[in-house]
Amino acid sequence: METLQVMFIALAVIAFSQNVVLANFYKSTVFNWGAHHSSISSNGNDLQLVLDRVSGSGIQSKKQFLFGSTEMLIKLVPGNSAGTVTAYYLSSTGSMHDEIDFEFLGNVSGQPYIIHTNIYTRGNGSREQQFYPWFDPTADFHNYTIHWNPSQIVWFIDGLPIRVFPNYESMGIPYPNKQAMKVYSSIWNADNWATRGGLVKIDWSGAPFTAGFRRFRARACKWNGPISIVQCALTSTTNWWSSPTYSKLSYSQMGQMKWVRDNYMIYDYCKDAQRFNGQLPQECFIQSFQ
Repeated sequence: METLQVMFIALAVIAFSQNVVLANFYKSTVFNWGAHHSSISSNGNDLQLVLDRVSGSGIQSKKQFLFGSTEMLIKLVPGNSAGTVTAYYLSSTGSMHDEIDFEFLGNVSGQPYIIHTNIYTRGNGSREQQFYPWFDPTADFHNYTIHWNPSQIVWFIDGLPIRVFPNYESMGIPYPNKQAMKVYSSIWNADNWATRGGLVKIDWSGAPFTAGFRRFRARACKWNGPISIVQCALTSTTNWWSSPTYSKLSYSQMGQMKWVRDNYMIYDYCKDAQRFNGQLPQECFIQSFQ
């Protein structure tokens, strides 16, 4: 039995060397809706997604991944973007799906976007944390990165960590580590909830609304079936995201995240006891930065 286990792990390590995927929009994504008024340019490095009265638009990666780092440069809709949502996220499929979200909730001119983050495990979400940006997300492109490994999930903006969801599966808290996910980006009409709870609707006189995306990178482990559950989680020299360096934030990163959360966080599900009838989710009572 031990010999078989050693052989299995050795084969997984060999296979892994072919599993790191670099990406651009031409080679690595497909439009899943709204292709008629969206475009890819600059040799596959630039993408424009458009929302008008007829349709929104979106893309998804051709491949599925389990662990790694995915990043996108995004320039959000300028001006009056109320009622629109621009999204960048990872998701599996099915009623028990896992999902890791960045969503950008539009607002009226002069009011800030809301950066909305969430995580679903086994089909259960309701773990929202929201932030105001400390920059103008419509004036230039900014880097949004999701780093996902067996130890933790970290949301980064321009290299600054804004949120961590550690793996506390040993304490009975579900963690996404067995379902492959694709990468998605989209822009869509969400004026039933996105801005002031749906009180502010889209001003269609400003359409079309265009969001820009650039330099999509999926430095991630390609899903090759159930073997990937072991293969992508191995600690090895090639499997960089599972190395001890990425198992928790550094001291300086913890300081950076504290600065963001102290100054720009506007909602935390772990502080919304009324929403959960006084029964906050279990992870809300655990130190998140250990």
